Amino acid sequence: MSKAPQVLIYTKPTCPYCAAAKALLRDKGTSYDEIDIAGDDTRREEMIARSGRRTVPQIFIGDRHIGGFDDLAALDQQGGLDPLLGIRR
Repeated sequence: MSKAPQVLIYTKPTCPYCAAAKALLRDKGTSYDEIDIAGDDTRREEMIARSGRRTVPQIFIGDRHIGGFDDLAALDQQGGLDPLLGIRR
């Protein structure tokens, strides 16, 4: 059985899209590491450098940048999220 890839999500506490992304990942039974960039310019700059985007959430599965919540939800709708997470249905 292969190990599930690391899931990393850059967030801010007041972001509803961040909450939705975390809920979707939890519903999949997937654990994730969260980096709160609120008030942390170093982590914010790190997120921008990695993703090329300034908005949260920014989601990474393994080394792959997924994007924000809309991108994550679209990937799930297309059936592409489960395989990335190592979920077999």
